[in-house]
Amino acid sequence: MGIHQFKHIGTRLLVLVGTAVLIGLLAMINVYTRQQEASILAQNERAMRLVMEGTRQGLQTVMLAGYADIAQNYADNLKKVAGVEKFSILRLQGLEAFRDNSTIHAVNRRLGDEEFMPRETESKNQILPAEDTSLKAVIAGKSEIYQYTVGEDGRRKLVFLAPIMNQKPCWRCHGKEQELRGVLQLVTGLDHVEEDITHARNQATMVLIFAMILILFVTFLLIRRSVVNPIAHLTRAMVNVANGNLKEKVPEVSADELGQMAHCFNQMSAELLKSHTGLQNEKDKLTTIILSAREGMVVTNRLGEVALINPAAERLLGKEADTIKSQGFLSLLDDPEYMTAMLDPERIQKMPEVVVYNNRMLNIYAATIHTSEGETIGSAALLRDITEEKKLEEKLRLLSTTDGLTGLINRRRLDELLLEEYSRSKRYGTTVGVMLFDVDHFKKFNDTHGHDQGDRVLQAVARTMKEVFREVDYCCRYGGEEFCVIMPNTGVPGAQLAAERLRKAIEDMVVDGLKVTISIGVAVHPYVPLESADAMIKSADAHLYEAKRGGRNRVVLAHPNQQE
Repeated sequence: MGIHQFKHIGTRLLVLVGTAVLIGLLAMINVYTRQQEASILAQNERAMRLVMEGTRQGLQTVMLAGYADIAQNYADNLKKVAGVEKFSILRLQGLEAFRDNSTIHAVNRRLGDEEFMPRETESKNQILPAEDTSLKAVIAGKSEIYQYTVGEDGRRKLVFLAPIMNQKPCWRCHGKEQELRGVLQLVTGLDHVEEDITHARNQATMVLIFAMILILFVTFLLIRRSVVNPIAHLTRAMVNVANGNLKEKVPEVSADELGQMAHCFNQMSAELLKSHTGLQNEKDKLTTIILSAREGMVVTNRLGEVALINPAAERLLGKEADTIKSQGFLSLLDDPEYMTAMLDPERIQKMPEVVVYNNRMLNIYAATIHTSEGETIGSAALLRDITEEKKLEEKLRLLSTTDGLTGLINRRRLDELLLEEYSRSKRYGTTVGVMLFDVDHFKKFNDTHGHDQGDRVLQAVARTMKEVFREVDYCCRYGGEEFCVIMPNTGVPGAQLAAERLRKAIEDMVVDGLKVTISIGVAVHPYVPLESADAMIKSADAHLYEAKRGGRNRVVLAHPNQQE
């Protein structure tokens, strides 16, 4: 059995059950063989007792019949019986009986005649020592005993020792002083018993092998059907779920623990499928949003590695995704110090959110993402192209501050700028000049040549203003045919010179064959101490009308000693 096979629960269960069954069967066989061995030995003992008893009775019959001289032959013939290795008739001292004349002489003396003839040859055979414990036990207990011994040849033997009682019929020859006349010794080999025991063991082993095979086969079928197959189905289903097949189901074929496991698994997979479907739908939505978003998105994982880049980020940065990943999150704008500051909560407030990169104006928002426990799980950057927005803002700003016809600063913005410059002049003691003028006889242009021609005249005046004045000066349309110029840091000489230069440029101008002139009023603060920005406009307006009264096409400057 390979290691891979042993990993299967069915194989392990079969091995465990087989081991338990084997141990149980071995224990049963051991008990059985021991019982069989004991039974065979007991049967052999009973047979030997019967032989011993029959021998003792036969010997007694021979002795009572007065044939003592053939008793030894009787004993010698018993040795020829199959299974009998040794048979001896012993005196109480362990000597073999019927080998000398001591008992014959004693009997003849008791009877007073020569009833028994002495033997011609005598011998003394000490079969057992007089102090032999078994011999003494038989004599003392007057009962037979048996014991198992091992001979010099290594074979097991059964030794019987049985007492020969001095019965009443024996008193005539031997007297009644002693209760025992001798001891019978029977020694038998156990070869046939050992063969029977071995045969029983072999049979038991065969039964064990057959029973083991049968039990393992039946156990295998039962385990496979009730345990292995349900677990295999559950395992395959779990593997399929792990590989993404959340629709996997397992059969619920029982109400036991395996059936409950199958039921719980099916419930779990159903919930997982439901959650996965919901998450997939949300993921699809999020993916659609991220991929279709015009804003660039770059996200890192907890290791700081760039993990997500949408197409808008590639377009805005002018880099491919691989380049962004290789350069790293901090080098998105090729300025690691800037990105580091954007991720620092203490420094981000001081950093500009709008940068110019890749010929675009980008609004940057970056942050480090933390869990509720404060663990960093990544960083994110949102890039938004605001180039068009800034252009639109500038256009709207211009529309809100510019006169539509002439392209000059409108009246609302004029008031704001004049207030700012007047306040700066009051605060720092600098000079500021205001020039207010209108087109002479403008009503005639409209009445004679139409309003379109009047508009063209106003537009020509505006173009000339832009050509004459500095970039720091504010050219404004005050209203109708009236115009205003705010001249920061400009004193009386400069203001007067600029006004005269404008007047001359307008006078030299021809619009559709028509000549145009203007009348100009100029006020300079603090050359003329004025209390407010409105006061400056009023002063310039008053001197404008003074220029008209003086014959038009001229410049009139406000002086301190003049009354408004």
